[in-house]
Amino acid sequence: MVPIAQNKTKADMGKMDMWIRLSLAAAVMAGVPATLDAQEKSGPPTAKSPGWFLQEPAHPAKQGSQGRANFASLNKAGVPACSHSPVCDPAHGGSADRGALARVQWRQTMGYTFSYPFQVSPDDGGSYHSGVPAVGTDSKDNLWVFQRNSPGHPQLFKYNAAHKLILTVPESVLGHQEKAHGMAVDPFDNVWVADGDGSTVTELSSDGKVMKVIGRKNHRGDWDEAKGQRLLWQPMMMAFSRNGDVFIAEGHANESPNDADSDNPDSNIGAARIIHLDRNGKFINQWFGNSVGQGKFSMAHGVAVDPQNGDVWIGDREQYRLVVYTKDGVFRRTIQMRNLMCAIGFDRHGNLWVSSGQDGQLLKLDRDGTVLGAVGNGAGRGPGQAVETTYMAWDKQANLYTGDTSVARITEWSPPK
Repeated sequence: MVPIAQNKTKADMGKMDMWIRLSLAAAVMAGVPATLDAQEKSGPPTAKSPGWFLQEPAHPAKQGSQGRANFASLNKAGVPACSHSPVCDPAHGGSADRGALARVQWRQTMGYTFSYPFQVSPDDGGSYHSGVPAVGTDSKDNLWVFQRNSPGHPQLFKYNAAHKLILTVPESVLGHQEKAHGMAVDPFDNVWVADGDGSTVTELSSDGKVMKVIGRKNHRGDWDEAKGQRLLWQPMMMAFSRNGDVFIAEGHANESPNDADSDNPDSNIGAARIIHLDRNGKFINQWFGNSVGQGKFSMAHGVAVDPQNGDVWIGDREQYRLVVYTKDGVFRRTIQMRNLMCAIGFDRHGNLWVSSGQDGQLLKLDRDGTVLGAVGNGAGRGPGQAVETTYMAWDKQANLYTGDTSVARITEWSPPK
């Protein structure tokens, strides 16, 4: 049901009416019934896709709930809460408390099995519980691991193909990452890490030496090439073309401040965006989202480059959609999905996968967004579950690896032999 507030002004009711109409439009786009009282509970399998069902909420919605917490305050990085923006929680049209939402779960038909072969740093008792937001593999099947550890603890690790730890990058080299977020390995086996709240992207060599830092530490802002201002604003993830061009996805929706109303001349766009640089960090292009409708995105939580044609795929997590552009920033299409779109990846055979985040699964898709298969036992901390699945990686044997942003562990998903 859509709650109808009482004792509202005419302006407030106008806003509510607009919110309801947008909700109904989103329901139509998502293929769910456009009514306030009806909700599909399951869907049958089709010739291409497994069936799905609704997993009941982890807890009921609380009376007067203000939605999700302001995670920016967890690490004391000085990032203000989201305000005065349609992407903020929930009075301004933002995301609800996800624990109170039913989640679409896809039936597992591909025969994958899971294991936990990596010994990672245990929960250090910090704000993020040493969660693992990102993993990445290089050409030798080494696995890089990016972990949300507290200050004074290393956060970047490298394991060999036998799952043994072979390199720890000390904090004295990388510096503390305020909010360890995305990580990706480029075509030359260099590893790139994004510090969402620290406002930097760092490139390191295969032996863990810092090669380049993009942005300015703890100084979020807009990239303005004409002014020579090369700042980053909530960098989430990176993706690479075959020639090494890098696409930096920025904008965390509710977890980003709305700097559009800022008095800071360095940071007043306040919109999700993609920044395109060449392999040496030279600026090529950027484009922006921060709205609803075709070609728009309120956040760029995931990004990947299609190996077939170089298109840039964006995961707009809170809007449950994929947005596709050419490498030059020309809009191609929007694909509405039934799940959170937290991360996007193409495996070594060029197949498209997405992570459904707090829905707790990894989904294999065709390029029309049809779910072809799923792995993962849903949301939770049990065997084969995840509090939040996130950025993915594959080895040469087609094993699939993912971390969990809230749990200090890495899951290896192995296809049937």
